[in-house]
Amino acid sequence: MKRREFLKQSALTTAGTMMIPSFLKAYELDQMNVDPTGSKILVVVQLSGGNDGLNTVIPFRNDIYYRERPTLAIAREKVLALNDEVGFNPALESLKALYDDGLVKVINNVGYPNPDRSHFRSMDIWQTASSSDQYLKTGWVGRYLDATCLEAGGCAQHRAIEVDDTLSLSMKGNMVNGLALLNPKKIYNQTRDGMIKELADNRYPEMQNNAGYLYKTLAETVSSAAYLYDKSAKSVRRTIGVYPAHELGKRLKTVSELIQSDTTTRVYYVSISGFDTHVNQTGQQERLLRQYAEAVKAFMGDMKSTNRQNDVLVMTFSEFGRRVKENASNGTDHGTANSVFLVGGGLSGTRSERVYDQAPDLHNLDMGDLKFTIDFRSIYATLLEDWLATDDVAILGKKFPKLSLL
Repeated sequence: MKRREFLKQSALTTAGTMMIPSFLKAYELDQMNVDPTGSKILVVVQLSGGNDGLNTVIPFRNDIYYRERPTLAIAREKVLALNDEVGFNPALESLKALYDDGLVKVINNVGYPNPDRSHFRSMDIWQTASSSDQYLKTGWVGRYLDATCLEAGGCAQHRAIEVDDTLSLSMKGNMVNGLALLNPKKIYNQTRDGMIKELADNRYPEMQNNAGYLYKTLAETVSSAAYLYDKSAKSVRRTIGVYPAHELGKRLKTVSELIQSDTTTRVYYVSISGFDTHVNQTGQQERLLRQYAEAVKAFMGDMKSTNRQNDVLVMTFSEFGRRVKENASNGTDHGTANSVFLVGGGLSGTRSERVYDQAPDLHNLDMGDLKFTIDFRSIYATLLEDWLATDDVAILGKKFPKLSLL
């Protein structure tokens, strides 16, 4: 195939999640088995749409909450109390069970200075770890991948996997990007196509133009796809938990299977959408929160059964919270600060310390919105240094205060 024809067809291969950029050549499978970064694994769960934090972690002792939400407020007797001030939405019963086992930490009042209420911009800020007036083209996980490239002397896309058919900005680095897939077999079969294999087998190291970039990208993807399929096919372990049949349940089941295949993947990324609840919020949010909690509980059950509970940490975030006052449509509008969850066996602190930071201060609002007290990048910095054992300053671009989480 001529180079021009290959470039013309590259849009199609991108849609199939096969063209994931990397500037370095693909490695053989035995080279990919080398893992210089340790055995800790981070699973990021993104609640897309702006989850209503006040109806997720509920300040059930606060009269202002009930005054401002006469329709949406969760009745005190239904709240799953975590301490004397806050508790979970009753739809999070499965998460509460993990909390009672010491496997959940709730971080309140998380946000960033000069918050943006646009879904797209705020998500970009969270995914790139930028300031609100800064526009970056790489994500914080992508820059983590870049750092592992330098440490290992080589890159591998599968060190960070997004279980999806597209790759988010968070997974894009300067030297290498993560790999997007829905299951290892599907992407492996895609890369077995005769044309794809022939192109990947031809190396053009002297080419510095777009065609060279695409050839190298394809070679990396074919190699990573073969590696993941080989590891998963040879694995004798299987998930034993009963996962919900919805999308998040299926995707966390895929993450569990890959972890049990002993791949060298260190970051997994999944998302669940639908949290933009401007109208008739209660039923929709409760359904999504229940899906999230049930899927995470099944996933952590698998981790416990294979003695990986202390090696795997789940971080859950949403791009912003909602306004304190409900709107006229039995919903809530875009807000600012929110709660972040950490789930796993490697958390620090006693039971009284499982809720990190005080309950949201509803007396001291910013034009009707919650004020943040914890910068989300402090959470990233803590996870990067204390969990993934890498240089958080090099990845985030500046020093952020660490938190006592792990």
